[in-house]
Parts: sequence; C-alpha cells; structure tokens
Amino acid sequence: MGTVQTFFNSFDLSNLIYYLVRALAALLCIVIHEMCHGFAALALGDQTAKRSGRLSFNPLHHIDPLGLLLMITAGFGWAKPVPVDMRQFKHPKQGMALTALAGPVSNFILALIALGGASLLYHYAAFSSQLIYEIVSWFYVFLLYMAILSVGLGVFNLFPIPPLDGSKVLFSLLPNRLYDWLMHYERYIGILLFALVFLGWLDAPLYAARTAVLRVLCHLVGLPEGIVT
Repeated sequence: MGTVQTFFNSFDLSNLIYYLVRALAALLCIVIHEMCHGFAALALGDQTAKRSGRLSFNPLHHIDPLGLLLMITAGFGWAKPVPVDMRQFKHPKQGMALTALAGPVSNFILALIALGGASLLYHYAAFSSQLIYEIVSWFYVFLLYMAILSVGLGVFNLFPIPPLDGSKVLFSLLPNRLYDWLMHYERYIGILLFALVFLGWLDAPLYAARTAVLRVLCHLVGLPEGIVT
C-alpha cells in the first residue's frame, strides 16, 4: 500500500482543506454509486435495498471506513455492499449483472458531469472579486476531485474479483452450477482482493485504467486532459 503510506508521510496540516474537499467528493461518489445499485435492483423487482434503507443520500448508510480511507488517500476504494436478493429478479443472473453495472456506470456519468462543469469554469469563469475567485476555485477543485475519485471508484469496482461489481457481470456468463458455487464462496474469494490491494499489486492497472477513462471524458467535454491526469 505505497499510496497510503505516501499520503501519511506527506500529510501537512496546511493541506487539510484539500483532503476535506476530497472526502466530500468521495462521499458523494459513494452515495451515488450505492443508490444506483439499489434503484437498479428495485426497478428489476427486488426491494431488499429499499427495505434496508439503502436508497438514501445519508452517507452513513453506505460508507465502509477502510474503503472510504482508500478513496481519499489512494483515489480508489469501495463502499458497504447493497443487499440484493437475486431470487426476486425475473432473470436472476442477468438482473444481478445489471444491478452490479449500475454503480460503475453511474460513476462514469457523474464524472462526465463534473468534468463538464469544470470545463465551463475553466473556459468561461469570470471573477468580479477575490472572494468570488476563491469560491469558484474551490468549487473547480471539488469538481476535478469528484471526477477523479468517481472514475477511480467505477474502474476499481469493474475488476472481476469478488465481491466487486465486475465479478457479478463475469459470473453471469458462467454455467449456473459454477455461478452458484462462486457466489456461495464470494466472501472467501474476496480475501484475494484485500491481499492484492494491501500489497499494492493493483495500483498500476488501476491508475492506467483510470487515466485512460479520464482522458476520454476530458476529450468529450473539451478540458485539457493534463489537468486530471
């Protein structure tokens, strides 16, 4: 976990406001991600997330402390999984895959919106006073962080390793017997994920994938890619 160690080694109280902005952006990314999982499941016939209070803007219903810490320090992470009962879906495997995809897709859309807003400020913002300049500057930084962290969350969750969303999509393509076996042992297979994260072995592919997505999104909104990559 070189990225986390670097964060703590370089931490300076003068940069506290930057990390507060990152924390706020991370919370918004997580809430949108998890709520979209819940709404997708609800639309497909499963009310488990709704009954569990997960269709809420309250971040306390969604955050996983370790996942949030990684979001703030390393730029990728996870949240508390939304409970889903795939037996409520008309087509269980396909319903599970669509529900899983809803989270990362929402993150990419959120990032596109954030970068669009940042692009407007970058090209057209005018400042009538120092106060307006300071406010707009911090909002601009917030939008950039939100885009970076949202893409990081989306990319990380698309990795096909349980319990991440990508595994649900991959598993839906497998025969039923193998799918059921993998879902049953999902939490144990997930130990591999934590090992990969803490050893830092996912850092390089995650940063490469995040950079590639951010470059595409920046191109779409006319923002210089070097600002976020």
